[in-house]
Amino acid sequence: MNILTCNNLTKRFDKTLALDSVNIATEPGKIYGLLGKNGAGKTTLIKLINGLLTPTAGEILFKNEPIGVESKKRISYLPERTYLDRDMTVEKVFDYFADFYENFDRPKAERLLADLDLEKSMKISKMSKGMQEKLQLILVMSRDADLYILDEPLGGVDPATREYILDTILQNFSENASLIISTHIIADIERILDEVIFIDNGKVVLHSAADALRETEGGSIDDIFRRRFKC
Repeated sequence: MNILTCNNLTKRFDKTLALDSVNIATEPGKIYGLLGKNGAGKTTLIKLINGLLTPTAGEILFKNEPIGVESKKRISYLPERTYLDRDMTVEKVFDYFADFYENFDRPKAERLLADLDLEKSMKISKMSKGMQEKLQLILVMSRDADLYILDEPLGGVDPATREYILDTILQNFSENASLIISTHIIADIERILDEVIFIDNGKVVLHSAADALRETEGGSIDDIFRRRFKC
């Protein structure tokens, strides 16, 4: 069974066509790279999957059921912008997640916190952008979910930390789940990708296994993306 299925998914904002008949399916145990230029439709797609926007046409199915209350319990989402209360400490954020999500694994969160050199007593307001991104990743990956969606998870961290974060994602990713990662830092993340989805002007213009694409096109995913979109 597919974890996520988008059938002819379309979204309009007044006269602007943000997504145009998008068809995507994700399988358990695979990591998908959602790649495209700014304004291509990536964030709109992610918000639709998370029930933050309503489709104009088409449908989104989560394990063959429409997006709704039950799907939100099983989708773990890392948005591009921080959503944390800046007056809270890390420990208070953990308390909040433990109360709100039945599938939040607090011992795992505390292990990851120590691994990433963050303190439970720290206030969000005292954290750098990179620290906040680490914390949000910990919160997302510490849920026992069926679908993980990470929107630009590496933008505010240094290259060494990116490597650790990617390893953290791999080590804490269940083979029964799907993971979608949207990012502009393709060169750093492509080693963990099983499949890539190129989106442009609201349309999926390519969906391929990462290894097959490298072999066919004769280059890295980053190189192929740059050639296709002339970045």
